[in-house]
Amino acid sequence: MIVIPPHLTASRILVVDDIATNLRLMSAILKGAGLTDITLQESPQEALSMHQQAPFDLVLLDINMPGMNGFAFMQAIGLPSLENPPVIALTALQDTETRHQALAAGARDFISKPFDHLELLLRVRNNLQASFSFRQLQQHRRQLEQEVKERTHLLEHSRNAIINALSAAAEYRDDDTGAHVMRIGESAALLAQHIGQPAEYVERIRLAAPMHDVGKIGVPDQILLKPGRLTEEELESMRAHVQIGHAILSVEQHAPVIEMAAEIALHHHEKWDGSGYPQQIKGEEIPLSARIVALCDVYDALTSPRPYKKAWTREDACQLIHTESGSHFDPSLTACFLEIEPQIASFKQKEFKHQKHKH
Repeated sequence: MIVIPPHLTASRILVVDDIATNLRLMSAILKGAGLTDITLQESPQEALSMHQQAPFDLVLLDINMPGMNGFAFMQAIGLPSLENPPVIALTALQDTETRHQALAAGARDFISKPFDHLELLLRVRNNLQASFSFRQLQQHRRQLEQEVKERTHLLEHSRNAIINALSAAAEYRDDDTGAHVMRIGESAALLAQHIGQPAEYVERIRLAAPMHDVGKIGVPDQILLKPGRLTEEELESMRAHVQIGHAILSVEQHAPVIEMAAEIALHHHEKWDGSGYPQQIKGEEIPLSARIVALCDVYDALTSPRPYKKAWTREDACQLIHTESGSHFDPSLTACFLEIEPQIASFKQKEFKHQKHKH
């Protein structure tokens, strides 16, 4: 005698057959094997409604029924699909065409009428076990996906916190709010989006751009905060911040955000005509990320007060940028930047909060 394993006895089974005698016999056999949750239904339409409200674990389905036959029923519940319960087709028809049609409609198995009791229980047990195992795998997969999602979120949060802290480290020395570096990230992302860069690039530059001046950590305060004009020797020391920043950020070779940040740190003071530093490269030899940040950095620096200068007006800053198009700045990027300047200016009104870390 076949006994259904304990973990399967509470499985919800739907039996659909338009002949009441068949339903009673099927119920007696299934309950005798230990199954406890059997629903019998003569009407396929009613059975469909019940299944749609609360899906069953297994459906024993007569193929030849008036009104809605088994093929129509399987189509209505969305078979074939692994997400739906297995269906065992019940049929008195022995022809191959009917079996092929039932398989094509999504039936997992067959029981021929009049059915053998042992065969019925074996097929029911095997299909319930397969369905149970599939649900367990699905549940495990969902749990793993949730764990991966939570850990990824935690890693991203930690990464962003480190990036923000590193970005603000140098900026706090001459801007105690640290807001400048965050505005650079937002404005660089806005400009990248405006020129049609993909979302992945836009997000990467949003995170990378704030690190453009991290090399200022290595510049002495008497030079960085000097209110007057710098001497040539002091200028050389100030300009060295691009190599310092690049060296700091080049430690990590396999993180796209950090790689872009290193690229920006080294090249954001290059000029379109080749008169910049440190490598005097020009035009499109300058990485796009650095050309974008150069515009955003100069605009924000001009319109922000510093210990050594007052803030420029937006109009004066835009005029200078327009004048420097083709010499300092990429002409096409400059035109795009000026188009979205009102949006970039709005970042000045936003507060970017950063936590200072004491070591």
